[in-house]
Amino acid sequence: MPQPEGASVTARISVCIPAYNRAALLPALLESILSQDYADFEILICEDDSPERQGIATVAARYSAVHPGRVRYFENKQNLGYDRNLRRLIELAKGDYCMFMGNDDLLAPGALQCVASAIARHPEVGVVVRSYASFDEDPARINQEFRYFESERFFPAGSESIVTVFRRCVVISGVTLHRGLARSLATDGVDGTLLYQIYLVARIVGRMNAVFVPQIIALYRNGGIPDFGHAPSERGKFVPRTRTIESSLHFMRGMLQVAQYVEVADKLPIHDAILQDISRYSYPVLSVQADKPLREFLGYARELRRMGFARSGMFNLYLAALLLLGPRGTECVIQFVKRRLGYTPTLGKLYKGRAA
Repeated sequence: MPQPEGASVTARISVCIPAYNRAALLPALLESILSQDYADFEILICEDDSPERQGIATVAARYSAVHPGRVRYFENKQNLGYDRNLRRLIELAKGDYCMFMGNDDLLAPGALQCVASAIARHPEVGVVVRSYASFDEDPARINQEFRYFESERFFPAGSESIVTVFRRCVVISGVTLHRGLARSLATDGVDGTLLYQIYLVARIVGRMNAVFVPQIIALYRNGGIPDFGHAPSERGKFVPRTRTIESSLHFMRGMLQVAQYVEVADKLPIHDAILQDISRYSYPVLSVQADKPLREFLGYARELRRMGFARSGMFNLYLAALLLLGPRGTECVIQFVKRRLGYTPTLGKLYKGRAA
């Protein structure tokens, strides 16, 4: 099995930021990274030819001047799109591992130390699956935590582990993976899905182990307006600065496309099990369009059903709850259950790895 290039007692981590607009939010993200209690890291910002390029460049230059060599900034000559920009970040990174951060999110205190410690404690770690929390405007006011298991778990390489980690790495902030192996597995075969990170996670976990950490690693900012659809690979699938029903359907088709791609490439039976797992936890898949008029929302749910996402009875339960309680009421119930347990409940048969 491959080992990190230049591996040492502590892994060097490249914190990779795909930047497109949101220049005003970049300083807070950089501060959250630079204030970490872990020294062996670099920050990469790769700006993807956005209207706010000059603003992003100004922020990056200010921080690069204060932290020379620590903060590195690059500009794409043309808009590559989300997936291809992630690939470029991996190409430019110098660390043993790449940790991705959304450009409007924050890194939680102690996150790098926690991730590096998990990598050091376990053999041949290819992916670190993080816990994260969400907030609206003030990161001091957390409204929900996303912790998939009660305690640290070790997932040996293989199809069972891939199925578990797959959908749990859709939110990109804090997802950490082996840079050398990620580079060797580069492909444009899933460009336009906005899911290049789960392609990499799935293929890496077919070869190396994964670790889940229960500590909060990233703070996810709610309410961000999606800004995809500019790059050639994204046009016709996503509409900039809005979230249409068709774009959500494209996104879900993309998840299945990635699962099928990996199944064929690595000859691992994962597609159907991943579809079943997404179905059990399909609340966010449904709720993302629950603000639409009833007829449109029901049409959206019907299309998801045709795609196979209603395999679990939980799909119908979530749908009924959204219709009866609305998104806010349903969220309150889900958050109550998660707070009582301290982690996301296990629904159906789910491989949990082993205690770390």
